[in-house]
Amino acid sequence: MKNTRQLGSRHDRVHVGPFFTAAILLSLVAIVVMVGPARAAETPTDAVRTTVNEAISVLQDQGLKNPDRAAERINRLKRIADSRFDYGEMAKRALGAHWNKMSERQQKEFVDLFTKLLTASYADQVGLYSGEQVKYLEERLEGDDYAEVRSTMIGKTTIPLDYRLLKKDGEWRAYDVVIDGVSLVRNYRGQFTSMMRFSSYDHLIQTLREKVEKYKEREGGQVPQ
Repeated sequence: MKNTRQLGSRHDRVHVGPFFTAAILLSLVAIVVMVGPARAAETPTDAVRTTVNEAISVLQDQGLKNPDRAAERINRLKRIADSRFDYGEMAKRALGAHWNKMSERQQKEFVDLFTKLLTASYADQVGLYSGEQVKYLEERLEGDDYAEVRSTMIGKTTIPLDYRLLKKDGEWRAYDVVIDGVSLVRNYRGQFTSMMRFSSYDHLIQTLREKVEKYKEREGGQVPQ
């Protein structure tokens, strides 16, 4: 596992350490498991189980592993993720109490940049997928619109992996991934809250822009479109 990478001072860093790297790798399945057409009366577990194979098939496609098709591979995964992952809800929860203090323009700006950060992050890590599979354990419903699907990611090690979903327009959409007991949204919220406490929203936005640009530089500009 790579050492923690950070940007800026101790008050404006966006970590990409052991947890985050694991989150991105597992999110190659975790984020994209929600793809596919909606099915009537589909349970949260059904939504995960019936679509995970499509994501894994992209990751395991030998032709798409050709370096010349790297951009195609990443963009296919992004299209899958975009169809089911609720980036707006995730961004709102990651920003926490600061969300309601922002203007509509700032909220839109933050969601757009947060989405770019996520997609650039998994683009940076996609080559490390090594055949992991998901075993489903149980689901827990909270009323009619919220659910958590518990599972494990099975590979060289077995890691607890839970999906948090909400129902919008009759479809289950993922808004968080909990890996080995650690929430991806909560991890971001801790970082963003710390940065806002010692700086400002504008500084947070600039930090995230710089982070996305660093991913682009590492990938030679090959980031999801």
